[in-house]
Formats: sequence, C-alpha cells, structure tokens
Amino acid sequence: MQSSPVDDVDRELLDQLQRDAGRTLRELGDLVGLSPSAVQRRITRYRADGVLAGQVAVLDAARLGVVLAVVLVTLELDSPAHHHAFAERVRGVGEVQQCYALTGRWDYLVVLSTPDAERCREVGDELFRRDPNVKRYEVLPVFDAVKTGLAVSL
Repeated sequence: MQSSPVDDVDRELLDQLQRDAGRTLRELGDLVGLSPSAVQRRITRYRADGVLAGQVAVLDAARLGVVLAVVLVTLELDSPAHHHAFAERVRGVGEVQQCYALTGRWDYLVVLSTPDAERCREVGDELFRRDPNVKRYEVLPVFDAVKTGLAVSL
C-alpha cells in the first residue's frame, strides 16, 4: 500500500504519539500546532496508511517479575521454505515478544518474555531444541534492561 507523504508536522505528531499515545487530541494539537480535529484527521490517515499499526500499554517487566531472554538462532538449512516455516512457528508463540531476521553468523534474534525461568526453558525447548532445522541457538537471560522501547526515529 502506498502511504501519503509525511511532512514535518506529521513527524512531530508521530513522535509525540510514540512518547504517549494516551494524550488527548487537544494536548497533541497544542504540542504540534494543530486543532484537535486536524490531529484526528492525521491519526485517521496514519491508521488507514498502516503507519500507526496499533496502540498498546507498555508494562514494566522488571516490576512484574517477568523473565526476558534474547535467543540467537542459526538454522540448519538456508532455504526460503525453512526460513518461512521458522518465522511462522515463532509468530504463533505468545512468549515471543520480538523476532528479527539477521545477516551474519546468526539467522535470527528472538526476544522471549515469560512469567518465570521454567517457562523460558519450556519455550526454548519447544521452539529451538525440538526443531530439527535449528542448527544452534544460544539463550541469553536479560539481567537489566538498560534501554527499552519501540520508537522509530523520524
């Protein structure tokens, strides 16, 4: 889908939405110099264009006692079909928070978010150890989240 051009006001509004999507239209308009109705029109356009993919609440994993782990994965067979199958499996697991295809020594970086270490181990076994196409994987528990976020630099 072809998206509409993005101007300086769009960049500022999108940046403000990434910082706090819970602000009112009036608050957002005051920050970017638009009326609430103009802000609403732009947000509607962002959703229609797929630029604004959704709004979520950001939880503090550490305060909730959630275990985060980064998993580096290399597949045995490097064919599009095997990569597609791996990606589909990963997409179907709720504990997979993020997954990125890489270039270099590792094929994928997977971020797991689980309620405890035992569930992290179970997910690792289900996704990586029992998959015959996973050549090797390394689970790296996260001890401290130095910086988190999904903001896109505009």
